[in-house]
Formats: sequence, C-alpha cells, structure tokens
Amino acid sequence: MADDELRYDHMVEEALRSVVSRALSFVAEHGLPGEHHFYITFRTDDPGTEVPARLREQYANEMTIVLQHQFWDLIVGEEDFAVTLSFGNVHEQLRIPYRAVVAFADPSVRFGLQFDVGEGGAMAEEAAETEAEPRPEQAANGAAEGSDGNKGAASPENVVSFETFRKKST
Repeated sequence: MADDELRYDHMVEEALRSVVSRALSFVAEHGLPGEHHFYITFRTDDPGTEVPARLREQYANEMTIVLQHQFWDLIVGEEDFAVTLSFGNVHEQLRIPYRAVVAFADPSVRFGLQFDVGEGGAMAEEAAETEAEPRPEQAANGAAEGSDGNKGAASPENVVSFETFRKKST
C-alpha cells in the first residue's frame, strides 16, 4: 500500500520550495524591495551544491548566507540558484540546489520556512532540529544586526516547518 499512498508530505515540500524559488526569481528580476532580505541555510554536503573548497572546509555540513546589500549575479533556475557573494573581500559564486535548502527566512516580514532534507537519516533529523535563526558565525556577506538587536530570526509563530505536514507514526 505504501506505493499507492498520496505523498502529501512531498507535495507540500515541493510547494514550499517553490516559494523560495519565486522569491529569488522576483529579486533577480526587480531587486530587493524595501527592507526585504533573505537568510538561506543550506547543506554544503549536498552533491549538487557548488561551494569553493575553502568555504566547504569551513562549513562542512551547513552554511547560512544573507542576500541583502552585497550580492551579484543572482541566477534562478528550476532546480537550483546561483549567486555571487563576498567572503573576506573575495567574490565567490555559489550554486545551491533547492533540495539542499534547510531554511529560508525574510526577517523584514517575520517570515520563515524550514525544510526536511533527505528521506530519514541524519540529514532529516538535523534539518528538523535546525532553527530558523541563522547563527552569526555562519552568516556570509556581513549580515548586519538590526537596530532592535534581532539578527534576522523569523518569529517562531511564522515559521512553517515541513514536520507539521509529516505523517506521524504511532
């Protein structure tokens, strides 16, 4: 019967990932409006993720980037996106598959999404434990702390976790 089940969890994850893609597409075409900015946490160890070796060594499993003031060449595809960021005054291009994205947040409107990465196993467990608030030591591109001291955390009541839609086993 498992093969005959409707996989709503997969459908919901795909729909939520399309929100990330659509937001990035808008920014690629029009730029960031107003105070909008994005924190994107992703798995650096995903086979499709392209990160320079020095960054992969520093962030072996997971990394958070910030798209706010200094990013260039945002290219949005169907399966992934590419962006150039500055790391220690060196411009580096990253290519990130949507499947590797663990969390997406736009703190200007207190919006955040968390994703399950992988089918079970350590990646899924780690993703379920990942908080929407980026850790400052992982934020690339010089994320500025806001005047209220908020480092960009999405409000917990506005974070949509993929786990909400997962079938609970008894």
